[in-house]
Amino acid sequence: MSEELAEVDFQRFWRRLQQLGLNAYESRSYLVLLGHHKFKALELAARAHVPRQKIYEVLDSLVEKGFAQVVQEKTKLFSAVEPSLAIPGYLGRKRQMLEQDLTDNGRAGGALIEDLKSLYSEGRGGRGTLDFLRIVSEPTQTAAEYRRMLAEVKREYVEFSRPPYAVDPLDEQLVKQAGSSGVACRLLLEAGALDDEHRHRLDEYVAAGIEVRIAESLPMKLAVFDGEHGMIALLDPVITRPAWTAVVFHHEGMGEAMKGLFEERWRKGRNL
Repeated sequence: MSEELAEVDFQRFWRRLQQLGLNAYESRSYLVLLGHHKFKALELAARAHVPRQKIYEVLDSLVEKGFAQVVQEKTKLFSAVEPSLAIPGYLGRKRQMLEQDLTDNGRAGGALIEDLKSLYSEGRGGRGTLDFLRIVSEPTQTAAEYRRMLAEVKREYVEFSRPPYAVDPLDEQLVKQAGSSGVACRLLLEAGALDDEHRHRLDEYVAAGIEVRIAESLPMKLAVFDGEHGMIALLDPVITRPAWTAVVFHHEGMGEAMKGLFEERWRKGRNL
């Protein structure tokens, strides 16, 4: 093997050892130890180009990580641990440490959640000028708000439903659960959004006691819960790809106004 190729291999192995977690000095020292039976510390420092004041720290670390071992003769010597033993042993210990760190972080995180929840609740207790209105544009957050209000509804739930959906009410089991628990549920769906699959599932909703009507068109998406809170979703008029921006409200007057709009459109809707 030529010296040039040997140097290329050395550099490649040096980088791969660093990817495992050894530092640059440790990686170079281990590679030098592999090619020799044993070394005194200062001899290794010269061969591996490690500063003399650093070599004992590097060797102690290699011994701790399982890549080197001490050979005690008249003077302390060091030799490499065979790679098939050193690398699996090192990775196994590293895995155990990571698992322990994750376990410890999980416990600390759980305790922190409880501490921060009380702080969050206190912060939510103070009211700003527009705490009863919140704008939500991210679909995942919109879906979470919808499901939360639907899970908490007590008496009545009404909705204008049209695509694109953050949550398709016909896919949402919480609607059926609300209906089966005595909540008065009414859905007004835009006609153009219905396909055969949706019509089949509508029959299941009707059988579960949910009232369903069809409208030729709807001006917005709307869900009102117990006549007091809910959300309005308006289609963005600027961008070409359909996207909704939702306004979540907790306001009796707003709820009454939106319920009135629903009732007006509901009267004009047709039964299935």
